[in-house]
Amino acid sequence: MSLAQTTGHLLLILLLIEARKTPGNAHSLCLDLTVKSQSRPGQPWCQVQGSVDTKPFLWYDSDSNKVKPLGFLGKEVNDTKAWTEISQTLIEAGRELRMVLPVIKLDKNETRGPPTLQVKLCCQREAEQCSGASLHFSLDGQTALLLDTMSITWTVIDPGATGIKEEWENNQELAEYFRTISTGDCSYWLWEFLKHWEKMLLPEPTGGTP
Repeated sequence: MSLAQTTGHLLLILLLIEARKTPGNAHSLCLDLTVKSQSRPGQPWCQVQGSVDTKPFLWYDSDSNKVKPLGFLGKEVNDTKAWTEISQTLIEAGRELRMVLPVIKLDKNETRGPPTLQVKLCCQREAEQCSGASLHFSLDGQTALLLDTMSITWTVIDPGATGIKEEWENNQELAEYFRTISTGDCSYWLWEFLKHWEKMLLPEPTGGTP
């Protein structure tokens, strides 16, 4: 892939990630997962924050093993079927990602102990359908890979982190699991939550006389 093509794919996926900020009828749901292969006593090995249009509405950590509502948005939907489903999925997804960590290959010059994997899973809905979905992988805070799960297009940012892409390509069950979450489940949860959030997520006035 040429530099121009790589740059184009990168910009496309970054725009998708930032699309959660887009006003109007487009809304997006993002789940930020942080997973460690090892953790100190009293510290969770998995943490997740969920947000809609950049507004946090849920928090999960492996110590409590519970998904907690955040703010008015979380309290509005924490007794729904979709909330139960997303809670179960986050617990399972954290375990799946933790199993990937041992196979991640890092540049030997950059290895500083067990890595921390951050995954941002985002989906966008517009015109009553899923209009975009992506997975954004980072290692120890550094962006490593981007995956457009709608087109299954990879953009490699850090060639030294090859294990994630290889694991996804070799483990079709794992790849399909996360593709289904990002393009199917995530969009469904967002659709269900928007029924409760419709008035709460109205675009803010840009100015002028009321």
